[in-house]
Amino acid sequence: MLTELRIENFAIIHELQLNFMDGLVVFTGETGAGKSIILDALEAVLGGRAETAAIRTGAARAQIEASFRLEQGVKSAVNDLLEREALLDDPDYVTLSREIQHEGRNTARINGRIVTAAIQREVGAYLVDIHGQSEHLSLLQVRNHLELLDNFANIQDLLLDYRGSYEVLRQVRKELTKLRQSEQDAARRVDMLTFQIQEIDAAKLKPGDEEELRLERTRLANAESLAQHSQNALMMIEDGSPEVPGISELLGEVVEALRSLSKIDPSAEGYYERSENSLAGLQELALDLQNYSENIEFNPRLLNRVEERIDLLNSLKRKYGNSIEEILAFGQNAREELDSITHAEERIEHLAQEETELLKTLAGKAVVLSEKRKEAAEALSRLVEVELENLRMANARFEVSMETRADESGLPLADGQRVAFDVSGFDRVAFLVETNPGEGLKSLVKVASGGETSRLMLALKNVLAKADKVPTLIFDEIDQGIGGRVGMVVGEKLWNLSQQHQVMCITHLPQLAAFGDQHYKVTKEMVDRRTLTRALLLEGGERQNELAQMLGPVSEGTLQSANEILAMVENQKYHVSD
Repeated sequence: MLTELRIENFAIIHELQLNFMDGLVVFTGETGAGKSIILDALEAVLGGRAETAAIRTGAARAQIEASFRLEQGVKSAVNDLLEREALLDDPDYVTLSREIQHEGRNTARINGRIVTAAIQREVGAYLVDIHGQSEHLSLLQVRNHLELLDNFANIQDLLLDYRGSYEVLRQVRKELTKLRQSEQDAARRVDMLTFQIQEIDAAKLKPGDEEELRLERTRLANAESLAQHSQNALMMIEDGSPEVPGISELLGEVVEALRSLSKIDPSAEGYYERSENSLAGLQELALDLQNYSENIEFNPRLLNRVEERIDLLNSLKRKYGNSIEEILAFGQNAREELDSITHAEERIEHLAQEETELLKTLAGKAVVLSEKRKEAAEALSRLVEVELENLRMANARFEVSMETRADESGLPLADGQRVAFDVSGFDRVAFLVETNPGEGLKSLVKVASGGETSRLMLALKNVLAKADKVPTLIFDEIDQGIGGRVGMVVGEKLWNLSQQHQVMCITHLPQLAAFGDQHYKVTKEMVDRRTLTRALLLEGGERQNELAQMLGPVSEGTLQSANEILAMVENQKYHVSD
């Protein structure tokens, strides 16, 4: 529900802060005082149009901020949306704001963070419905009628079961579409996949091949240098030079010297052992160098073959991946795709049969949904017409239109017809109304009279109160064209509606205003030669005086009438709550 609304420099409002409670909130005041301006500001902060003309003269910008407590019916959906957009702060509250600047610049915010007006509208649609001269009317939008009827019919479990089967069918059809599309160009694709697989297989690749090839190329290209260095090392170890014996011979002499040392001083035995180990290691090194030197190959042909192999690898990498592992993975994927194409005909036949069975199952579930909706539609029509009669629209007719659309690929019905369907079934639902006899039933959006529209919305809202999850409902000009007697009926219905929603109403009828749980009087004053709008919260004698003034000049008679209206209202509320 709306808990607080702050408006600054919007039209003739300089600064206004309104705090709201649960129940029925009424706004009264002279025509032109600014009641509708408050609604315009609220519409702007809900993502509606925000024009620079709304900025108060002399101000740099207009600002509107609205705070909402999230009710259980919309909390999950709103929090999911806010979380998706990284806007979630407190799961129980959300704040919307709008800043309108000159040159057409305006900024929308949710919980202090800048968002697009579209996101603000999406959030606002969960929070408030404004009924009257506004286009912000969820009940006028045909796309909402099916959901409202389903909620009224209480068929959520049936709908959930239907949607489970619908999702299975959707996946089957998705795979079928993919396979049939692949089948159309299968021959060309098979040739390409076969070539790719053969090319990769012919290369006989193994992980690590590339590193080994590059090392082999280095060895072959530098064979002469490798041989020279290894021979030099071997000669210094074993042969030495005429002037200096080889390292092996010198180390042998060191070993003999340390052997003699250890015989005299046993504590030097360790030196002798280490020297022996060193000599053995040197001899092993010489043997390994000898083998290495003998295996060095001067082979230009082999070098060419290695270069060709490396070129082949580079070519495959350009086509299929950046490494041998990626090339092999590409080949495996190509093999799997080729296998799927080869067996596509069998898979298509199997899926087509599965699709047929799923369509039959889904059709049965959709028929059950449709029958429940038809029962609910008749009950809804009767209840709405009763409400309209109480609201002095006795000749009005209301009807829930349910139609289907033919579709060759749709759900098969018992009469052989196939009908289009979606995630909610095959019914196309729309609310129709005839406000004057002979005009014929029309879509709700084509109801011309603002007062008739508001009363129609009130009738619908009263019947659909439990089905409708929008927490805050605002009615503007709902009393247009009706008198005090009907005003009492309208007031009672608004108050009844406020037991399940927060309801706000702008009214000129004291009989309706008397039902308010919270009463604001909107006034227009001149301050420093500037027009200002104020909103005063009325209680006790102030409220009695306002109701009397709405009846006529304040006098003993109008005050008495106001008291009588308040007493009648309290009596009606008492009997309803009792």
